[in-house]
Amino acid sequence: MSEHNQDKETVINALGGKKGLIDSGLPSIIFLVVFNLKHDLQQSLIAALSLSILLAIIRLAMKDTIQHSFSGILGVLICAYFAHRSGNASDFYIPKLLTNLGYGTAYLVANLVGWPLLGIVLGPLLGENFEWRHNPVRKKIYTRASWIWVAMFFARIAVQYPIYRSGNVNLLGTVNLAMGYPLFFAAAYGSWLVIKTAPPVIKSN
Repeated sequence: MSEHNQDKETVINALGGKKGLIDSGLPSIIFLVVFNLKHDLQQSLIAALSLSILLAIIRLAMKDTIQHSFSGILGVLICAYFAHRSGNASDFYIPKLLTNLGYGTAYLVANLVGWPLLGIVLGPLLGENFEWRHNPVRKKIYTRASWIWVAMFFARIAVQYPIYRSGNVNLLGTVNLAMGYPLFFAAAYGSWLVIKTAPPVIKSN
């Protein structure tokens, strides 16, 4: 694998990767499917949590990384808590909305203060640490790529919050999924397309 492709894999994996999306996304799909079939919030929550635990067990059995699996379990537990507390299935998606708000705000503020989060995350992984801070072109590239994530996170909120307020669980769940995997991969690939136009990485000592 060329260094160019290795860097691409580094960027994608650092942003969550395919396995991370599977471990965090599939339980939401099961929640929506079971809720439509059974019309029972408790069964839907149990199904989502059970799948999260199963995915973690599979990762362990395959001696694969379980970081995203445990993150998925924690995420489902938090979502289940909100929905169980209110008895409203739509509240299963409150933590997801809050997460988008938190990440979107973090990316926005970091860009405004000149410390783009993609540079902070990817710099050490690509071997340049924070040397990009002294390279105006690479700093500009990281900032530009980070704006993609600002747009993605706030777009999710702008579309999904009104649906949440309407109480339409099926529409909210469907839109949440549609704006999950596809937008993530689009943002990750878009970030890579921007970052690869920067000058070569200067490895720090």
